[in-house]
Amino acid sequence: MFSKVLVANRGEIAIRVMRTLEEMGIASVAVYSELDRDALHVQRADEAYLLGGPTAAESYLNIEKLLEVVKECGAEAVHPGYGFLAENAAFARALEDAGVTFIGPPASAIDAMGSKTKARELMQAAGVPIVPGTTEPVESLEQAMEIAKNEIGFPVAVKAAGGGGGKGFRVALTEDKLQDAFEGAAREGEKFFSDATVYLERYLPDPRHVEVQILADRHGNVIHLGERDCSIQRRHQKLIEEAPAPVVAGIEGMRDRIGKIGVDAAKAVDYVGAGTIEGLFQDGEYFFLEMNTRVQVEHCVTEMVTGIDIVREGILAAAGEKLSVTQEDVELKGHAIECRINAEDASKNFAPAPGKIGDYKEPSGPGVRVDSGVGPGGEVTPMYDPMVSKLIVWDVDREHATRRMLRALGEYEIEGLKTLIPFHSALLATEQWANAETCRDLVEDKKWLKELAFEAAPAPAEDEEEKVSQDYTVEVSGRRFDVTVIGPAFGGVAAAAAPTNGGARKAPKRGERKGGGGAGGADELVSPLQGNMWKVLVEQGQQVEEGQLICIIEAMKMENEITAHKAGVVETLSVKEGEPIQSGAPIAVIKSAAAE
Repeated sequence: MFSKVLVANRGEIAIRVMRTLEEMGIASVAVYSELDRDALHVQRADEAYLLGGPTAAESYLNIEKLLEVVKECGAEAVHPGYGFLAENAAFARALEDAGVTFIGPPASAIDAMGSKTKARELMQAAGVPIVPGTTEPVESLEQAMEIAKNEIGFPVAVKAAGGGGGKGFRVALTEDKLQDAFEGAAREGEKFFSDATVYLERYLPDPRHVEVQILADRHGNVIHLGERDCSIQRRHQKLIEEAPAPVVAGIEGMRDRIGKIGVDAAKAVDYVGAGTIEGLFQDGEYFFLEMNTRVQVEHCVTEMVTGIDIVREGILAAAGEKLSVTQEDVELKGHAIECRINAEDASKNFAPAPGKIGDYKEPSGPGVRVDSGVGPGGEVTPMYDPMVSKLIVWDVDREHATRRMLRALGEYEIEGLKTLIPFHSALLATEQWANAETCRDLVEDKKWLKELAFEAAPAPAEDEEEKVSQDYTVEVSGRRFDVTVIGPAFGGVAAAAAPTNGGARKAPKRGERKGGGGAGGADELVSPLQGNMWKVLVEQGQQVEEGQLICIIEAMKMENEITAHKAGVVETLSVKEGEPIQSGAPIAVIKSAAAE
């Protein structure tokens, strides 16, 4: 077994790995950027080394510098966590050449599954069902149009061959939307994965996103730990995960069938370590989507229902030892839910909301787990992803786990940030969630999301312990629903939702509520977030329609599309591509015909 392991990551996943290393009696080494000098993962480790400047390219993605640190500290292995270099075959090979163990699969498996087109072709050959589409790259928009019209049909998904984590995924509902989807997917593929290659898939309109956790060692043992449901997503990025998947539990033999698909996929690439087979489930059919050759963000819910430390099993496998469990040992008990507590403003279409943290208090109690990488006085910087923490709960069944999560969300106090706590609290109190629906109608309903906008009250004086509450009432189909926000007198407080006359809260269908945005409002369009102006799609003097795409702002590893709040003429355009922009800064002035 290793005596020292370097954790090539930051934030909550770095701390999560270090906890298991500590339990195994293995020394941990942290690395950090200039921005993360005082980060909790740096304080947690036995040793810590500076990598470089604030950007990921200067630090967490700097393979040459990481290899220098590995040599200097004498680590025998490197755990990559997720993101950054976790699925980088070149990094895995560089470590192997240096005589250092990469805690993950062999580089050949990363290569095989890193290209989505190669993975689809490989899985098809192995007899694993894939979503209908191309297994070869699509070279041009013209070729994409021909394939979409004559072979797949609309709607069609355009996906970056090297994509993952929701990056490089665009949908064209109709022919006239294919160009935007094709160019957008290729652009994100180039930006995030240095690969502009794309392919096409049939777009399933409302599938459940079901994935299987697998473990494999170097002795030929490959097992699965059951499935997770990750259907609650925004912009194809996960927000809430649960295990087991409600839809799978209700179909006899489906868990074994999906588990076998996961095991077969892992065996097809001689996998070693912890990995995840992601798939789409709709109308009783399960299709392979992609394989993530690393530990997943949401591995925690599987740990809660199986009692198995997935990080530990991955370390054992990397060290050449056998898995400590067999397939017969795996038993799913109870139900677990994870909410990603991101620094985002759901009321502004999940715009990133970086900032400094004031007071900070995590929930606790029976069945509650918090994996976090920040604390009081910390900061969520726009340089990295917006995650503050992962809140995970366990209870005997889904209904009880939901109640426990609502209780835990109500206890969570984060001063100084806008977070997704109000969003999670409101969504988990809906009938859609209670019925185990995908909740896609809610997540994409901007009117519903706008009602989750709670103005931050002034911060209390240092010697005050003041708490504030905010209430609003919604009337839908003759029923009244109250939502109460309780927390410290600042942003990011928790929301608890409940109907005034009993039963689960029923969110309305689109268009059922009044107000919020639209033409006829203020002329000025301002930026809802801080970031960099990635692309400007209109010109001064141009006529635009309400909802038309005006520009794209890049922030915290996400592209944020800014649309016109009203129809009219772009009288003033205040932004340029490549320039930084602050939250609240003017983008354009749009004058309606009446105003002219």
